[in-house]
Amino acid sequence: MSSLAFTHVPHPAPVAPDARAAAIADPVFGRIFTDHMVSIRYNETQGWHDAQVMPRGPLSLDPATAVLHYAQEIFEGLKAYRLDDGTMALFRVQANAARFNASARRMAMAELPEELFIAAVREIVRADAAWFPPVEGGALYLRPFMYASEAFLGVKPASEYHFLVIASPVGNYFKGGAPAVSLWVSEDYTRAAPGGTGAAKCGGNYAASLVAQSEAIAKGHDQVVFLDAAEHRWIEELGGMNMFFVMDDGSLVTPPLTGTILPGITRDALLTLARDAGLTVREERYAIDQWQADATSGRLTESFACGTAAVVTPVGKVTRGNTSFTIGAGGPGQVTAMLKDKLVDIQRGRAPDPHGWVTRL
Repeated sequence: MSSLAFTHVPHPAPVAPDARAAAIADPVFGRIFTDHMVSIRYNETQGWHDAQVMPRGPLSLDPATAVLHYAQEIFEGLKAYRLDDGTMALFRVQANAARFNASARRMAMAELPEELFIAAVREIVRADAAWFPPVEGGALYLRPFMYASEAFLGVKPASEYHFLVIASPVGNYFKGGAPAVSLWVSEDYTRAAPGGTGAAKCGGNYAASLVAQSEAIAKGHDQVVFLDAAEHRWIEELGGMNMFFVMDDGSLVTPPLTGTILPGITRDALLTLARDAGLTVREERYAIDQWQADATSGRLTESFACGTAAVVTPVGKVTRGNTSFTIGAGGPGQVTAMLKDKLVDIQRGRAPDPHGWVTRL
């Protein structure tokens, strides 16, 4: 698969440089897209084939296309960064490739060779590097995804798949200017259950979270936090971010990977950086009642969420029903800021990369 050649289809009308500059001057997250996309096809006879870098455009789907009926779809999210020397780089792209295949296995989809995933990501960055936005937190957000493209009506794994990569110039995920986000605890909805698809990065997990997220927004909060499906007691994750808790002894707690939450790549990097910094790290269950009690007593000093899109985001306030509690002083804490700085400095090439996470392009 590493020898699969990409055909480059010329773009008949790329966005003009002045229009592109205007578009990336202040991009809203996920609203602006670059000129190109990568496309690779799969069927059981040919395997992976027809790799192309082509103009970004609409897809043509038969009404019986399997993804529209049985939701065989997975995706990834990662960023390309511009380093201080002007070159572009990826962060832990190998981990994204591995997680993509873990999701594919859970959804009974064809696995994409990891080297082909990485080659496709390289191709889109090479084609659209000029779209990198010159803004705070600027990056090219990359969205590799795959769907069941076979046209049939029948409950079985599809025999044909379409893999694509698109790119979006982005700045900071949260633009409100608040020092920390406010969370609403959902006690009516759950994101995933044991034995389900919680650890897979599939669209259905996010669709299931949207009604709770809408409820949180309607009540004046930024994000929703989900509890476990069995006891409605243990904190799991936000709609799209993992959670961390900082105690007054400097230790760090995060919910364990038991199959119901996404194994975040940012989460894993922060665990490593925390251990490198000498912090005690515990992956263990943490109850909503304990969160409130620890925040009230001062035993809990900081909470933060993390993910590729938002990076590291402090949590300032949590509301559960008619009760609210504040985390620390309600803003960013020292441990949160330290870990974020360490992570971002590695991603941007401003600090040594002892774990080999950065792939220069």
